[in-house]
Amino acid sequence: MTEKTAGGDVRLTGISKHYGSFTAVHPLDLTIPQGSFFALLGASGCGKTTTLRMIAGLEDPSTGTVHLGDREVTGLPPYKRPVNTVFQSYALFPHLDIFENVSFGLRRRGVKSVKKQVDEMLELVELGQFARRKPHQLSGGQQQRVAVARALINHPQVLLLDEPLGALDLKLRRQMQLELKRIQTEVGITFVHVTHDQEEAMTMADTVAVMNGGRVEQLGAPAELYENPRTTFVANFLGTSNLIQATVEQAAGGEVQVTSAGTKLSLPAERCSTTPRAGGDLLVGVRPEKISLVHVEDADTIPTGRNRVTGRIAASSFIGVSTQFVVDSPVCEELEVYVQNVERDVRLRPGAEVVLHWNPAHTFGLDAAQDIDAGVESVEVDA
Repeated sequence: MTEKTAGGDVRLTGISKHYGSFTAVHPLDLTIPQGSFFALLGASGCGKTTTLRMIAGLEDPSTGTVHLGDREVTGLPPYKRPVNTVFQSYALFPHLDIFENVSFGLRRRGVKSVKKQVDEMLELVELGQFARRKPHQLSGGQQQRVAVARALINHPQVLLLDEPLGALDLKLRRQMQLELKRIQTEVGITFVHVTHDQEEAMTMADTVAVMNGGRVEQLGAPAELYENPRTTFVANFLGTSNLIQATVEQAAGGEVQVTSAGTKLSLPAERCSTTPRAGGDLLVGVRPEKISLVHVEDADTIPTGRNRVTGRIAASSFIGVSTQFVVDSPVCEELEVYVQNVERDVRLRPGAEVVLHWNPAHTFGLDAAQDIDAGVESVEVDA
């Protein structure tokens, strides 16, 4: 495996892209660590594909520079850059068999003896027995693996993947997520992956850049972005968040006390993306799976020190591993709660009075000046 370095395999400095008066990508600084699996995640039109195409040399940046390792490649055409791109469409040659598709790049460079390299690459993508089949004789997932093998056989410094799994059905897409991660781990080169699918990015990537409106909203490891969103867009776009409008009562000793519709809640100061001040507004967030739900008759069983909100179940959906509840409460009209189906309480049905409770440490705070619904519509558009 390639040794990872702090210097970064891909460095974008002040890079932007304008189309007339429209700005697709605002000036962006980004360093992608060598040997990492990096995802650019966002809704349609957020600038992620344009950014990828500027790395590939398929788009000229309006400003800024692109470095691959220590080499500036901003002015180089695509074929002179040590990158290969895998597209959603696979772009395989239908008249060539799988062996010849994979060997195409080597033969074009004048390499005479290709069998050993092609055989090794087909074994890597677990398609050795399909070498003499034509693309139309393979499934979509197998064709995508051929496209990856064809790109990797040229030993690029960076492999760019533009929505590579978008044409596959859900079950196959999930299998391919694991396959691509395995392949990246084995070859050890930098993968830069563009996707609008949150689960896909979080399953595969070491680092995710969440893009919105041509800017990076937040950058970090998937778990960090999910647990500690810094904006309402990230909180809503990555999974689901309950956001409660509250007023800060006190902020001292590492703990923040807030009230919302007469309900007192607390959260760690370190989980606030803005500095909370007494009397100021704060959006208080909690993920649906962090919340426990009990019938109001069992409220006395809730341990002390938990955040508590009373409400009424408005709707419930059984989805196998869990039941998803929507609860109307004074603090929020539609609080979402995901409850594992371990011991189901038949009393928990629409109309029931309930108490929601969760560990204050699982609560985060966001700047209340933001749009509370940012990121919600984007998910629906791409769903």
